[in-house]
Amino acid sequence: MIQHCPTPTELDDLELLVSGAYAPTTGFNEPASLITLDLPDGVSEAELVDPEGLPLARVTADGSVQPLAHAEYGPFRRLHLTPARVREQHAGATFVPVVDALTDADLDDVRRLGRVVLVALTGTGTAALSPVALVRATLAAADLLDDASVVAVPLPSHGDAEADHALGVRVIATYAGDDPVHALPSRGVGSEAGDTETDDYPVSIAAIVEEDRPEPEDQGLVLFFTGLSGSGKSTLARALMDLLLEQGGRSATSLDGDVVRRHLSAGLTFSKADRETNIRRIGWVAAEIARHGGVAVCSPIAPFAETREQVREMVESAGGAFFLVHVATPLEECERRDRKGLYAKARAGQIPEFTGISSPYDEPEDPAVRVDTTGRSIEDALDDVLVALDEAGYLHLTQGPARADA
Repeated sequence: MIQHCPTPTELDDLELLVSGAYAPTTGFNEPASLITLDLPDGVSEAELVDPEGLPLARVTADGSVQPLAHAEYGPFRRLHLTPARVREQHAGATFVPVVDALTDADLDDVRRLGRVVLVALTGTGTAALSPVALVRATLAAADLLDDASVVAVPLPSHGDAEADHALGVRVIATYAGDDPVHALPSRGVGSEAGDTETDDYPVSIAAIVEEDRPEPEDQGLVLFFTGLSGSGKSTLARALMDLLLEQGGRSATSLDGDVVRRHLSAGLTFSKADRETNIRRIGWVAAEIARHGGVAVCSPIAPFAETREQVREMVESAGGAFFLVHVATPLEECERRDRKGLYAKARAGQIPEFTGISSPYDEPEDPAVRVDTTGRSIEDALDDVLVALDEAGYLHLTQGPARADA
């Protein structure tokens, strides 16, 4: 049986299916259900594994799930209890869904309830804080209450606010059983989160929020230059990297397309599948750099919108910011430059699946900045990027003497 690693949302759904939290839903892809699983083309049954390859369950053609193992590791795994276990341990308590750090006003509201279970909804896309920070902030809140326990429930967002809210209400009710549920004002399941000022939090919680929501200039950052071969993206990326190193203050790493090909992706071909693998590898490394507060400067062609979006998700899941620069130099200009003779070879049929000639390029619909280097100096073109970075608050860089033409 083929092994398949689901998406983060699907892994969250799998955990809740196996634990009984989604009852009466017991499998994937039931009619009108949000709980879906996309398997590779031609695959109807699979062994589902976590990102490290641990087999978690088998899924059959009808979406039924047979558990194989429970995840044993990960931050606060001890707080991931089944609904049955929670009902047994906390009968008689009031259950309070938590999607963001609790404010002083929230704590005053909860304090009057007596014994409570704070249910931290840590699923993909649910909370404003990262899952770990949400649990840390919820534990800090429990320490400030007279009788509070914390449970972590990986309830993910599925992109449908109304349906997600209804599903969340059902999941919380499953955990609470016959006990009451108390929704915090404007902070119930499916509510907006993340706009509260840190002055509204107790000191211990504010410190966690500030650490998890750094100011843009302190946040890990991935600068992702995309464009056709010969567009000038690598030249601009190198010029920006030079400025970062010259002015200091941030740890910066260059992930240039050709350099990555020689090291991180040695052995990969230029087939569509291998090119996508190359971009995902760059994205994973860049996300890890951002996770630790660094700046990663990437400059692959990255022709496909779906893969660029996967990189964005990796970066944002790691707590970083993703800044997409579309170097939109037209094909005609790129082919006119053709410094490496690649377009001529592609036109002659010597290079199959060449982006812009025999393979498509999906132009980004909403880049952070779009730059055309035609007839412009490097300094002039780079200034477009620097202005956008400054306005977004990520980097405040100034250029030195003018450079050669792009």
